[in-house]
Amino acid sequence: MVSINYKEHQVYEDLPVDRKLGILVVDDHQLILTGTLDVLKREYPEANIIKAQTATETLSLIQSHQLDLIVMDLSIPDRIGEKAEIDLGIKLLQNLLKEYPHQNFIVQTSYVKALIRIKHEIDNHQGGFAIADKGLPEEEMLMRVSLAFHGATHTKDIKTGIELKPEWVDVLRLAFEESLTDKAIAQRMYKSERAVRTYWTKIQDVLGVYPEDCKQSGKNMRIQTEIRAREEGLID
Repeated sequence: MVSINYKEHQVYEDLPVDRKLGILVVDDHQLILTGTLDVLKREYPEANIIKAQTATETLSLIQSHQLDLIVMDLSIPDRIGEKAEIDLGIKLLQNLLKEYPHQNFIVQTSYVKALIRIKHEIDNHQGGFAIADKGLPEEEMLMRVSLAFHGATHTKDIKTGIELKPEWVDVLRLAFEESLTDKAIAQRMYKSERAVRTYWTKIQDVLGVYPEDCKQSGKNMRIQTEIRAREEGLID
């Protein structure tokens, strides 16, 4: 049974009948992009469906088109020829949720777990929001597209057991993606080293990494923290 969370007191409107539906599909992988476009064109033959392959192109099209739904991957480059990055897609989505609070989104990605980083923003979003792993059958994917179109929220694929404060995620990213020391992290975040050490204990508590367990198994706490953080999609 599919679990759907409808936002309290939200009024759902029918899809517009006085104009064509506007859909933007964002994915830098040409094969996936073409496949998604084909599926949507079959399901919504009268819709105006456009595509983007970079964050820069996405922002430009959003500003110049009236869109009823944005279907986007998380691993995208900023510009053509640049490396696709999950963190870039996360930040783009985070900004779009803020700038367009009533926009409908469906995130179609192989990196579903990474959305836990912005779960707070997703929970507070007022438009439709659905998540679809790229491995979903076509019928299931289209069901979630329909839910997002109609303003519903479908986020059961995000594990809710692990939730870290933004500054804790920053510590993880700076330590394991930029290889900074605690001293350098403190300087970057304008915090004391003591505050950073406190963040580590909070992070490890949430992730279930404890000194006694690591001591008994002979494992390094920092390494185990990194492993758990990657497993939960908190860092790339």
